[in-house]
Amino acid sequence: MPATANWSYPTKIRFGAGRIAELADACAAAGIRKPLLVTDKGLANLPITEDALNKLENAGLGRSLFGEVDPNPNDKNLLAGITAFCEGDHDGVVAFGGGSGLDLGKLIALMTKQTISVWDLEDIGDWWTRADASAIMPVVAVPTTAGTGSEVGRAGVLTNSETHVKKIIFHPKMMPAEVICDPELTVGMPPAISAGTGMDAFAHCLEAYCSPQYHPMSEGIALEGMRLVKDNLQRAYRDGNDIEARAGMMSAAAMGAVAFQKGLGAIHALSHPVGAVYGTHHGTTNALFMQAVLAFNRREIEERLARAASYLGIAGGYDGFCAFVGELNDALGIPASLTELGVKNPDLDRLTAMALEDPCAGGNPVKMTFKNTRALFEACV
Repeated sequence: MPATANWSYPTKIRFGAGRIAELADACAAAGIRKPLLVTDKGLANLPITEDALNKLENAGLGRSLFGEVDPNPNDKNLLAGITAFCEGDHDGVVAFGGGSGLDLGKLIALMTKQTISVWDLEDIGDWWTRADASAIMPVVAVPTTAGTGSEVGRAGVLTNSETHVKKIIFHPKMMPAEVICDPELTVGMPPAISAGTGMDAFAHCLEAYCSPQYHPMSEGIALEGMRLVKDNLQRAYRDGNDIEARAGMMSAAAMGAVAFQKGLGAIHALSHPVGAVYGTHHGTTNALFMQAVLAFNRREIEERLARAASYLGIAGGYDGFCAFVGELNDALGIPASLTELGVKNPDLDRLTAMALEDPCAGGNPVKMTFKNTRALFEACV
């Protein structure tokens, strides 16, 4: 694996250990002179965030931090972030962290100068055209986990604080102008976070690969992304300092986010409402549902997953692939049920209704109904 690389797909990516040193250069390339660094509450006071702020300050770009992002970002976080952006007279965002910090940073850049509600820009049809594209601020994205791949995405997930429903907000200009993928930023990540974020990347690749939509470019990226997870996730989980494994996972995360242009499905449709209502970790929740959804979709994906198993060096075709997923979950300590995840007495009717309303439900290979979706939830309780 090369130490460093510069990619131009799907945006400008500076990949490699130590590339965080180029943060100020990336801001300059994006046209940002006074950035607001946006991150989550867990990262706000950590040394890697302090180091990023030092790099910005030393380059004459100021030292401004908004660190009030919840694990499942909501509209209240967004409003507070927009206020901080406007009061500081900023001209761009450094979105720093895992999926929550990256998503909210992009949403602040999207909404700070808009005159419409963020909910008017949900990823439905051409709703994105309602936004004033000229008013969207530039973003430099710096992932510190290897999971969502939001650094190369044109959308962000936002929870409605009143209804507890997650919505996907989309605009083509939400794509960051510059990305720094530095695997050193993920070194020492706690094993449980490495596991959950890594399985999120795997879920993105897996569901994109299984999607019935025609998108052979994304399908190929998804397949190689799964291989990178297979070869690197357990290594990164066991040894937080394995920089090669960290780099492999950071690559897989970005690939998953590119691949799911092809579509997502029931794994995410089930996971989104559970995370929104009960505050669970998104990637870990995805992993919990994965085996049940594979069984649910068997008649439509069996042949496809047999081909994937062959590419990944997994014996036994579809059954071998499913067994691999179970073994991987076990090796990573993924909870085997919602109860083990900490979700006690879930309202299955409510979760089922929310799952069916989720935009990912429409991309599942097997049509989701109230009856079969509730049965999926029941199988995972």
